[in-house]
Amino acid sequence: MNATSSSPAGAPDQAAPGRVVLLTTSHRVAPGLLSWPAWQALRTADRVLCADGAHPQLPYLREAGTAVDEAAPTAEELVDACAGGRTVVVVATGEGEPALTDGLARLAGSGRVHMPELELLPASYDLPGARLLDLVQVMDRLRAECPWTSRKTHEGLAKYAIEEAYELVEAIEDGDRDELREELGDVLLQVVFHARIAEEDPEAPFSVDDVAGGIVAKLIHRHPHVFGDATATTPEEVKEHWMRTKAEEKQRTSVTEGVPLHQPGLALAAKLASRARTAGLDVPLPASAGIGYELLALAARAEAEGTDPEAALRAAARAYRDAIVAHEERIRSTP
Repeated sequence: MNATSSSPAGAPDQAAPGRVVLLTTSHRVAPGLLSWPAWQALRTADRVLCADGAHPQLPYLREAGTAVDEAAPTAEELVDACAGGRTVVVVATGEGEPALTDGLARLAGSGRVHMPELELLPASYDLPGARLLDLVQVMDRLRAECPWTSRKTHEGLAKYAIEEAYELVEAIEDGDRDELREELGDVLLQVVFHARIAEEDPEAPFSVDDVAGGIVAKLIHRHPHVFGDATATTPEEVKEHWMRTKAEEKQRTSVTEGVPLHQPGLALAAKLASRARTAGLDVPLPASAGIGYELLALAARAEAEGTDPEAALRAAARAYRDAIVAHEERIRSTP
């Protein structure tokens, strides 16, 4: 908008238009880390206003020499403050000043008021993953104030990690995008929850930052073709890098080390077969009678053919469930 501030009918207009800058910041970025355009706007403004006297940016603005008035002007008062071509910067609160912006929109829409230029200036931005900081803060408060959350232990939560993982797998196999997003959140909660509990360990505490730092270091080390000088052009070469660096890290004497033996039987059999095949070990399957050994042979065959035996059995089981339901419906509909 390129007009002067409001004035009585017949009075001369001011010589230059004023300017309102609504400065927004993210609470997920450290206070004082503002963009250069934001600092320029603050330093050249005729007035800087903020309705929240406890706004986290205020100490840093004042330390930088920017005078900030703690005030919550109405839209009309803000327009008048811009008279004579003045620039007023409003440091927005966490809510974004909806009452003020709505008031300015009403004035502009009335057609009876000469409006200053209006600019929305984001002073800091959320980086990808910034909402994880909110999750950590919420978890901190729940751990401190919630009677259920504050009493949970790693052991008491273990079953939920298994349940949530299976619900995530179900959402993936069902192709339900809404469920997938929700179940990923539930799995993420388990990680943050366990990390928060771990902070309280008197002997070996660690935090969610330690967890994240560990997996970042692992990913970088195991992807030398991305973060180093190694070369990999196929998935097979990537897997070779991964397995080699993992073996160097773990210093294991057997390819079976690190395979969780309490996972479902078909998945366990397939994982062992995969480890042996990847290591180039031609180990015959145990020759013994019984359904367990037959299932072992089927799982090994599925793994060799690139099929997840657990997923295949779940798909077959769901088909069997549908057949049972259909049969029950036929029975109910029979006179």
